[in-house]
Amino acid sequence: MIDDLHVTRRDLPHWTRARPGTLYWVTFRLADSIPQEKLRPLLAAREDWLARHPQPWDSTTRDEYRRRFPQQIETWLDEGYGSRALARLDIRGAVVECLLRYESVRLRLPAAVIMPTHVHALIEPLSGYRLTDLLRGIKGASARAANRLLGRSGAFWLEESYDRIVRDEEERGAFERYIADNPLRAGLRTEEYWLRVGV
Repeated sequence: MIDDLHVTRRDLPHWTRARPGTLYWVTFRLADSIPQEKLRPLLAAREDWLARHPQPWDSTTRDEYRRRFPQQIETWLDEGYGSRALARLDIRGAVVECLLRYESVRLRLPAAVIMPTHVHALIEPLSGYRLTDLLRGIKGASARAANRLLGRSGAFWLEESYDRIVRDEEERGAFERYIADNPLRAGLRTEEYWLRVGV
């Protein structure tokens, strides 16, 4: 049933569902995590590709899009450009506290990883709460705490997050494996990340 879907768009499309129990795959990253000289050409190529491939897409086209654009961004995030502020234990701890503050009250967080430059999480808003409001709270509170610890002000997170509805248990399992494997693929030491899977 798709009549409870709501779609908004800024740079990225955001699909949300009013139905309780909806699980989302969410990624948000530090404002300085990808150098603009890398990002600008990729975004221009993406706009050109999207103009030549109108939706709806078949599975082959969807896979090509993911391979060319989101996977490239993931690769750059794992390479660890920018400040890598989340590699610091105190800053990462502030983000963990914000992620878990309202667990079982406003949200469920079955899996998450905090990498040096970004966060991946599976988030289920509880009844009466919207994903956009939850992310605004998590990112806002953690940015204030991180900037305090860094002795600075200004943008900490990139304003827009990536999110998508998790379609089924198979996809949920794939996202949980991705979260669990992300620090290993990036070659991180245990003190450089925080991981929670299978809760």
